[in-house]
Parts: sequence; structure tokens; C-alpha cells
Amino acid sequence: MSMPNYDLPKDIANHLVDPQSYTNLDRLHEMYTWARSNNPVGRAMADGHDPFWVVTKHADVSMISRDNLLFHNGDYSVVCRPKASIEHVISATGSPNIVRSLVHVDGDEHKSLRALTQSWFMPNSIVKLDDRIRSMAHMMIAKLQQQSGQVIDFANDFALYYPLNVIMDILGVPQEDSLRMLTLTQEMFGSEDAEYKREAPRKGDASSAMGKALLSIVADFKDYFDRLTEDRRKNPRNDIASLLANAVVNGQPIDEATRLGYYVIIAAAGHDTVSSSTSVAMWALSRFPELLPRLQADRSLIPQFIDESLRYASPVRHFMRTATADTNVRGRTIRKGDWLMLCYGSANRDEEVFPDPFAFDIDRKPNRHLAFGVGAHVCLGQHLANMEMCILFEELIPRLRLIEPAGEIEFIASSFVSGPKHLPVRCVVQ
Repeated sequence: MSMPNYDLPKDIANHLVDPQSYTNLDRLHEMYTWARSNNPVGRAMADGHDPFWVVTKHADVSMISRDNLLFHNGDYSVVCRPKASIEHVISATGSPNIVRSLVHVDGDEHKSLRALTQSWFMPNSIVKLDDRIRSMAHMMIAKLQQQSGQVIDFANDFALYYPLNVIMDILGVPQEDSLRMLTLTQEMFGSEDAEYKREAPRKGDASSAMGKALLSIVADFKDYFDRLTEDRRKNPRNDIASLLANAVVNGQPIDEATRLGYYVIIAAAGHDTVSSSTSVAMWALSRFPELLPRLQADRSLIPQFIDESLRYASPVRHFMRTATADTNVRGRTIRKGDWLMLCYGSANRDEEVFPDPFAFDIDRKPNRHLAFGVGAHVCLGQHLANMEMCILFEELIPRLRLIEPAGEIEFIASSFVSGPKHLPVRCVVQ
């Protein structure tokens, strides 16, 4: 008896690993929609990549994310990169991942490491940051006022800097160094985008260039954070850098690789995804003119507006998981060692969970989006991200008199973390 063929069409498989696909969201969501209806756990045999299963339904993404015994983060790359790139990273570091952060470890080790900083990001802690964050929101709004009535690139010239300043303040990176952190983040998450990617020396196999570039970026992060660690050991302050510089887990100082990974995940992921979602929120205000007067009339709707912006943006496009044992997902036999792609953007458009999923609808309640993930690896900074966006729009919405499109939104070419890199709009801010 022949085995069922669960392979995705080759063009869809290749599209899912092509960074350019993530610049055309209409085409991307056409593929996701087809997969949800026809092959919701389909195997991708993409050129130059190890085979992997593509998980597109909300229920399956949620289930796999919650089962941290059966599906591991750290056994293979948590990002779907070309096989040659992963092999280059393994040859250089002994690991398939370029850093060793919270998203790359599992089980008790993950719990212990997460516990180091978790209290900093809980609601009862971040509420103490309200005044500091609100003052940063005021600075951004003042900058918008200076260019009121003019055409601006909101994504590139405004949205990047507000969450960057917030997370650098909490981390303990001096303001004069924040642009360096921004550049490194763009090079890392935008490693497939011509505008951001760092060119690596092309010695040997050119197909491993991405791996070489990523390792070069990590080396720059390491150089910076090694110096910051040395300073915080001599001069500790009330910031996360001081905590990490002197961190002890189970009676032992954390090793250098783990410390570096912790720094990188907070410094990079701590602002990039927020700026993407903020830009999508402003895009929605510019495209749907009924939104602004409604939010101005009832500001209690702002949290729902933020939730819908996060669902719509889904800035983390995917994470990979590796099966630790043979199992079954939606009738497919998943073997031990198989690689699975969790497609958050698809899960957040699942028709079974979100009626009229392609509409931007702030009345979704509850809004069960997976923009922050779910389960043990749910985003450490989810409460801070929500708070930052709520504060910004609480302060901006009453002052915003007009916002209209001044061109097309343009997205970063990246299959991993991607959001708007250019958003031309015209704003009138009081």
C-alpha cells in the first residue's frame, strides 16, 4: 500500500524559505490560506534546506508550542536557514544556533535562566516604569509635531527609536550606544535583506555566506557586551546588564555563551518586534479612517487596537521545533528528529479562530493571537511590549488630527523576523 503524500507543492516550499516572499504579504497569505485548507501540516522539500513540516493552523501551533517535552527548541536550529548556513555555524561553534539564548534551551535549564530576569518584565514591575516610558513617548510625539503636515517615513524614522530607547534604558546600554545596537539588530534580523545585510568574506562555499555574516554580527555583539559586563562587575547599577554580569544559577556563574545570548535576545528582540507592530498600527490608522475618531471617542478601545495590531503584524514569522520522539500531528507521522516550522502569521489568520481574519477589526474579543507565542517559551517581554504600545497610543491618539497614506508600506525581506521598514504617511499632530 502506498504511503500518503503530504508534501507541499514545491513552489510553496521554496516560497516559504525565500526572504523576498515576506515582502509581499498578499502572496504569502495566499499560500498560508491554501495550506490551512489543503495541507495544514505539510512537508516542505525546499531547495538547499533540510526537509521540514509546515504547521499553519492555530490549534497545532498552540499545541506544539505548549508541549516542550515532545518538541524542543535547542536540538537543531530554531530558525529555518539554508543547510549550508547551519552547517557553517555548527563547524564554527559546535551548535546549530548562532547564540545560546532563552529561545535555544529547553526544560529545567530554560526555567532557571528565564527566572533570572522574569521579575523585571512582570506587570507589577513594569508598572513602575510608566513615567519613564511615557516621557519617551512624549519625546517621540514632539518629534512628530516638528514634522506635522509633512510626509514622513514613520517606520524608519520614528517607530524604530521609541522601543529601542525603552529597552536600552532597562538593559543599561548608554543612549550614545543605542544606534550601534539598532544597526546590529537590523543586520541580524535583516540578514536576508539587501538594505540591511552585512556582507561576509566569500571564502569557500558562497552558500554559507549567511552563516559567516551572522557569526560576524554575533562577534560584534560579544565585543560590546564583554566590555559592558566588565564595567557592571566593577560598577553595578539597577539594570539588567548588572544582573547578567553577576548572574548565578544553581550556585554557579552563568557561562559566557549563555550570558551573551541573554544580552542579545533582550537587546535585539526587545525592540524590533515592538517597532514592527507600532508601524502596522499606524498603517491601520492611515488606511482605515474610521479608526482614529472611534479611538479618540473611546480610549478604552486602545488595548484592543494594540491586540489587533499585534495579530495583524505577527512580526515573528516563524520558529522551528524539533521532535524528540515519534508522534502524530493532524494525521501526519512525525519522526524523532523531524523539524517543524510554526507559522505564526498563518495561525493568526486561521478562519476557525478569527472570523473574517483579513479584516483589521478592533472588536475581536477575546483576541487569541499568537504574536508573542504561547507556552514555556512565550515572549519574556510581552507585558512590556503591550505597555509600550498602549502608552504611545494613549498619548498620541488625542493629539493626532490627521493621518493618511503617502505611499506603499514596504516590508523587510526576512523569513524569520520581519516588519515594515518603510511606511510613508502624512500626519498632523497637535
